[in-house]
Amino acid sequence: MQKNSRKKVALITGTSSGIGLASAIAMAQAGYVVVATMRNLAKADALRQAAQLAAVEIDIQHLDVQDQASIEQTVHRIMQSYGRIDVLLNNAGAGYFAALEEVRIEEVQQVMDVNFYGVLRVTQAVLPHMREAHAGRILTVSSVGGLIGQPFNDIYCAAKFAVEGMMESLAPVAQRFGVQVCLIEPGPVNTEFVANVRAHGSRPEQHIDDYAVMRDAYLAGTEQAFASMGQTPQAVGEFIAGLADGAHLPLRAPTSDFVRSIIARKYVDTSGDSVLALNSSRLPALK
Repeated sequence: MQKNSRKKVALITGTSSGIGLASAIAMAQAGYVVVATMRNLAKADALRQAAQLAAVEIDIQHLDVQDQASIEQTVHRIMQSYGRIDVLLNNAGAGYFAALEEVRIEEVQQVMDVNFYGVLRVTQAVLPHMREAHAGRILTVSSVGGLIGQPFNDIYCAAKFAVEGMMESLAPVAQRFGVQVCLIEPGPVNTEFVANVRAHGSRPEQHIDDYAVMRDAYLAGTEQAFASMGQTPQAVGEFIAGLADGAHLPLRAPTSDFVRSIIARKYVDTSGDSVLALNSSRLPALK
């Protein structure tokens, strides 16, 4: 594909697995030139195999959302190669599971750097090109946890809340330049997320015994929710591809009726008591 491509070009971050990988395939199937990026290109085989099975071509490139130079180099390469970026899908992110008392400040900084500053960096790098073209769509994978706080997800939710606030604030300003902004809000998705959260939470030596019963109960409930109500990455990827090319791009796009039912509590109950009651119901009473 040469510069000034007639096909729309989509830049996607975090495509080595899960929603990012599925979105890359779905958008390629929808006719986009897809530049699928990831921090570690050694993990690209899964995407290559999926692209081969789907009979689509995908341009796989390195991009580390924590590295400003990496972001600028990749965006520059895309503009040199294709002459445009029509859709940015901010997908790269990482979970973190811990009681607030157990969290070290350097861990907080790491989670915020990936989930918030990473989105900020990539959006800042792409936005000037969209503004100049007076067209473009910025889609960001948030979470139900970007609107509803969840026990033991204090830091992850803080980062997603920050992303929600940033994009909601950007949306009316970007709109004046023909650029649309959308927050995609999945609930449970059957990816490696829960396993990754277990692996990337606070270390056992940081655990406080007083939280053990609640921690175990909440994790068990979360795994049950993922098993019974979790969407497939493919379903979410197809949902995102539909949004990217749809006639209307909403500011917020929950990916399921389950998510809509959860976040509705926040909109109809301004006291926040309904959300507090929901989260409290997921934790056992302490003796």
